[in-house]
Amino acid sequence: MNPKSIVCFAGVLAVLIAVVNADVSHIVQENPVTDVCLRCICDASSGCDPSVRCTGDVCGMFRITWAYWSDAGKPVLQGDSPDSQNAYANCANDPLCAAATVQGYMRKFGQDCNGDQVIDCLDHAAIHKLGGFGCKNPVPVVYQSKIDQCLHYAAGTQI
Repeated sequence: MNPKSIVCFAGVLAVLIAVVNADVSHIVQENPVTDVCLRCICDASSGCDPSVRCTGDVCGMFRITWAYWSDAGKPVLQGDSPDSQNAYANCANDPLCAAATVQGYMRKFGQDCNGDQVIDCLDHAAIHKLGGFGCKNPVPVVYQSKIDQCLHYAAGTQI
């Protein structure tokens, strides 16, 4: 190899290293669910009551199951470990961690459930209630009504 080729190769290698080491956290961290939609899912799930804890197999204001939390990537509170015995309940009972769980679940399972060619809050609400593989099934009427009312109210207040 001549010296120019070595310099060129070193330059290309430096660019490749920079690209590989680039901060892409903003891509990974993108949240598919809007704040309004999170609020509506929370409202429809529990009335968004912060005093709601674990009952049966669900925890917190979003009524999150262990499997849902696990599928979402097992987010945890700062200083907690995903493997700790209380990590799931601690996260699901914390509003911010629970919201991060919903975001993680939607990153994994987000899809057009109602066939309107758009992935929006109606789809996220269906996925939240029916799961990533069941969202094309009918959404329970009471839950859907709460989602619709919340979205209607939110649209009216954002004028």
